[in-house]
Amino acid sequence: MRFAPPNPLRIADRASGLNAPSVRSYNERLVLSLLLQSAGISRLEIGEKTGLSAQTVSVIVRSLEQEGLVSKGEAQRGQVGPPTIPLSLNPKGAFSIGVSFGESETDIAIIDFIGQVQHHAAHPYSALRGTGVLAVKIEEALLALPSSYRTRVAGIGLAAPNEAGSPHHVRDLLGSDLVDLQASIESTLNLSVYIQDDITATAGGESLFGVARSLPDFLFFYLGSHLHSRLVLNYQIHRGRFGMSHDVGLQRLREELKRHGLVLNDIGSKTLPKAAAEYYAEWRRLCCRQFVGSVRSLLSFVSFNSVVVSSYAPPKLGEALCSQLHEEVPEVNFLYGANSVAPKAVGAANLPYHSRFMVQ
Repeated sequence: MRFAPPNPLRIADRASGLNAPSVRSYNERLVLSLLLQSAGISRLEIGEKTGLSAQTVSVIVRSLEQEGLVSKGEAQRGQVGPPTIPLSLNPKGAFSIGVSFGESETDIAIIDFIGQVQHHAAHPYSALRGTGVLAVKIEEALLALPSSYRTRVAGIGLAAPNEAGSPHHVRDLLGSDLVDLQASIESTLNLSVYIQDDITATAGGESLFGVARSLPDFLFFYLGSHLHSRLVLNYQIHRGRFGMSHDVGLQRLREELKRHGLVLNDIGSKTLPKAAAEYYAEWRRLCCRQFVGSVRSLLSFVSFNSVVVSSYAPPKLGEALCSQLHEEVPEVNFLYGANSVAPKAVGAANLPYHSRFMVQ
């Protein structure tokens, strides 16, 4: 089975590149990895950060420009010396598809080469019955891209849930062996499929394109139906022996709101019924207690300054939660994830980029 690498590597902090022609592919990955992390840098800065010679950098950048993966910005004139030309990834240079499997529906997202969501669709499991239906839905998503861009799709990422905690309809869709599902999708769509557990994929997505882009160390929480976590140290994602899942997630909150004819987006409304507002306050108190307990326990052993909270919850709910957490643990920065639209699917969509364009 083709598993995606479990973590993105930050090239500026790794070994320098080599200049021999035989490792040109490695050097291209080195440059692309740096541009994935640092938009708007010059060729000189690329050479300084990677250790590649000026000639090698020029050859690689020219090649990547010709392939449409890299684009130039406007020349920047300083006080001394010739103008510098900032280089960035071309957003339309590559696209990637991510698929995640939630409690009630499957999310399919397409992102461009700088992590922006270009398409998102949610499919209830009742619409995914039958052999090969998932591949059909992915193919339908591809039709959202202009035909000229479809040859630029880097691959498909699947964010696979923990099998033990998956609802039966999710297990039915994925089948008894992910290898078979992987092979089926690859043969149908002629695209490589990369698989990773969903929480790690989501953490990797925030690390590559999200709020954790510049953070070497942080504690990551995914607030979904339950609460899960990962620890990132020196850009390496650590799962631990067991995935953490606590029944203080959004499932209970959604169920209580539903009793009042409300949904998560109603949180923060001035017309929220008193009973619902009181339940929300109690839920947030219990949720914060779990967050704070986990953070303080880890701070006893590990040094980190940031906590990233990712969720499909509305931003106003997530940001209010992060504010309250910062008040309780002021020495730590609490950041709400960059994407609240299918964050697991977006994290999955990052997997082909990790595998095809970054140094492993």
